[in-house]
Amino acid sequence: MSRVCRIGIIGASGYTGAELARLLLNHPHIELTYVTADRYRDQKAASLYPNLTGICDLSYTVFDSRQAKENSDLLFLALPHGTSMKIVPQLMDEDHKIIDLSGDFRLVDKTVYEKWYGIPHVYPALLGAAIYGLPEINRGAIKRANFVCNPGCYPTSVLLATAPLLTRKLIQTQSIVVDAKSGVSGAGRGLSLSSHFPECNENVKAYSVAAHKHTPEMEQEMSKLAGKEIKISFTPHLIPMTRGILSTIYCDLKRSLKTPDLLEIYGLFYEGEPFVHILREGEYPETKSILGSNHCHIGLEVDGRTRKVIVVCAIDNLIKGAAGQAIQNMNIMCGFSEDEGLRAVGLVP
Repeated sequence: MSRVCRIGIIGASGYTGAELARLLLNHPHIELTYVTADRYRDQKAASLYPNLTGICDLSYTVFDSRQAKENSDLLFLALPHGTSMKIVPQLMDEDHKIIDLSGDFRLVDKTVYEKWYGIPHVYPALLGAAIYGLPEINRGAIKRANFVCNPGCYPTSVLLATAPLLTRKLIQTQSIVVDAKSGVSGAGRGLSLSSHFPECNENVKAYSVAAHKHTPEMEQEMSKLAGKEIKISFTPHLIPMTRGILSTIYCDLKRSLKTPDLLEIYGLFYEGEPFVHILREGEYPETKSILGSNHCHIGLEVDGRTRKVIVVCAIDNLIKGAAGQAIQNMNIMCGFSEDEGLRAVGLVP
């Protein structure tokens, strides 16, 4: 692939698509050439997202597979679940790379997908064809891939928080509890009662209890890390802020360990990783610290009284949980420096 990579974003009018555009416009080795949004055909991207004024002069177009491939070397699909599966087969060839940010190709089992997403999968033959794009775990496979499925936001936080425990077989795998909280942007740009300001402001609520579609994705990837089947108890919550995820994971330790022991294990596991940072003993992640960045903060504490380890992870759901991680994958696939275009520090205050 040429040193300057032509990039297309299919579904560029949603929050994730807009975040992809914002980040890519700061990338020295790419040219953003093609953005689609059927609903906003011929409308300037900057008219929908004024932060792009004077920076991006592109207009949205209606998706056409031939035009998409003619104008792009690598394509991001920032489309709703159920839509990507219809488009990916039109784009797959030896000359183009694809990064899908939907959940359509994360699961390898058609039955599981249809149970949790509630729709039929129209291209089940492609399930398992995409590399799961969590760079800290699958970097080697991503580097060789032409088709990557970007992880979900909740799974990103939970997998990064538990990978050292699972790979070292330090915890009981039948009693993992995940309590996660997300900002309202995770619901997308579409209008809904649950994200209506009077409904979500000054309010915290659980939703999709024991039924969230990210659950099987977490279980599938955690099982790979552990080498055995894992089922978790997962409860997400909506909190009244725009961005950020804070996941707290409770695990039963197999043997007596202290907080410094596990911090050392985590530090070694993520040594050299540009975006995962292990906090010091007694420090715990805050969503404010990673706001607007591709960074992930992890803190933990051993409760000796109950022999549990409590792991806390914070990410920006739109960046490390979506667009930033997709660009991280792009950098790996294209041979760019992994942190290119992603060196922004979190916005504090």
